[in-house]
Amino acid sequence: MGEAAREYANANETKKASSSNVQSLKAGKIAIFNTPIVWFGIFTAITLISMYTGNLPGGMIGSLLVMIVLGELFGYVGDRLPIVKTFLGGGAIVAIFGSAYMVYSGLLPEEITTSVTDFMKSGGFLNFYIAALITGSILGMNSKILVKVGLRYFLPIGGAVIGAVALTALIGAMVGFTLQEAVLVIAMPIMGGGMGAGAVPMSQIYSELLGNEPSYYISMLVPALALGNVFAIVLASMLDIIGKKFPSLTGNGQLIQGFKYEKPELKYDIQKMGAGLLAALTFFTVGTLLASFIPLHAYAIMIILVAVAKVANAIPAAVVDGASQWYQFVAKNWTFALLFGIGVAYTDLGTVLEALTLQYILTVFGVVLGAVIGAALLGRLVGFYPIEAAITAGLCMANMGGTGDVAVLSASKRMELMPFAQISSRLGGALILLLAGLLIPLFT
Repeated sequence: MGEAAREYANANETKKASSSNVQSLKAGKIAIFNTPIVWFGIFTAITLISMYTGNLPGGMIGSLLVMIVLGELFGYVGDRLPIVKTFLGGGAIVAIFGSAYMVYSGLLPEEITTSVTDFMKSGGFLNFYIAALITGSILGMNSKILVKVGLRYFLPIGGAVIGAVALTALIGAMVGFTLQEAVLVIAMPIMGGGMGAGAVPMSQIYSELLGNEPSYYISMLVPALALGNVFAIVLASMLDIIGKKFPSLTGNGQLIQGFKYEKPELKYDIQKMGAGLLAALTFFTVGTLLASFIPLHAYAIMIILVAVAKVANAIPAAVVDGASQWYQFVAKNWTFALLFGIGVAYTDLGTVLEALTLQYILTVFGVVLGAVIGAALLGRLVGFYPIEAAITAGLCMANMGGTGDVAVLSASKRMELMPFAQISSRLGGALILLLAGLLIPLFT
């Protein structure tokens, strides 16, 4: 079963195109994005010429073209750089920080930066991507797993928080940070579910309880969040390596120990994929609708709804198959494009560089490492594989929310864990906001 599980996990990897590249190499050809290198070069040249002459189409067409071409190019390079592919997250981290550098250095024209940012944020491409992954991965999951995981998943999340706070306090004290600085300014924002659902509302809480404007606290919280996301991606790649060396620690993309199943291969059906797309959009819309009066993030509500529908067997088999197929199409074809967009729209390289003092780096690393250790230990206690628990309940608590989840799961080659990653980012992030509100009075 170990080999079969690995094959299933690999089927959901964002970099599965690399297997096609290997086959192409054996045939004496090189391919990027399943496209012969000469033709991909032509597509790239057309994109760059249009981009730098100001003739790139506006809106979705131009943005998605730039994101696919440059994202796949960065991903291809990153997956082949010796140290980067082994220890730093490979194509995922190169796609994010390659695009972030292009913005930082001015290599990416300002109008392209604006267009891609609008497409990612107001255009909803990130939500579109994650909706497909949540719906397809949950509906395509064995319903017995959902029942078996249950509320136990919140124990490793609690372990991640305890481990992060404890190790941060220890390392922070060793390098000269006060307990308030280490826990409130560094640990809490990293564990808080990203910018929109974490740092921004957290700055409001800090402002109300400590004084000063929210912008003052945002400037303090963002460097921790950005640097923590980097370490989360790096440790995700390292956990994948550890899993390969110590197979007993990992389920190769399956969270629960002692519950092994074979996933039948899907036969792709274009019409079913259309139904899957419709299901993903509808579930996201319902989640957004309910979030308008329920104090939970739309993703969190969506996860609950899809899980209940799956366990109750309420969705027709054709739609279930279609949602699973649509999710795999999106993950295999648009992940590097999305990561490029994350680098442009959500990653401020200048902010990351400003935070790079040795004391700060060590303390931030302590947050992420503590989350990994705590989640792995308590995850194992409730029957989860330590590496999958560390990735989902640990690293996906310590990254930048939805964008970080994509990067972390891509680097760890376990994209099928997206539902659990989103539970960590959304429900876990809400828990951190509550915890921050309770802790602040203790430090004042």
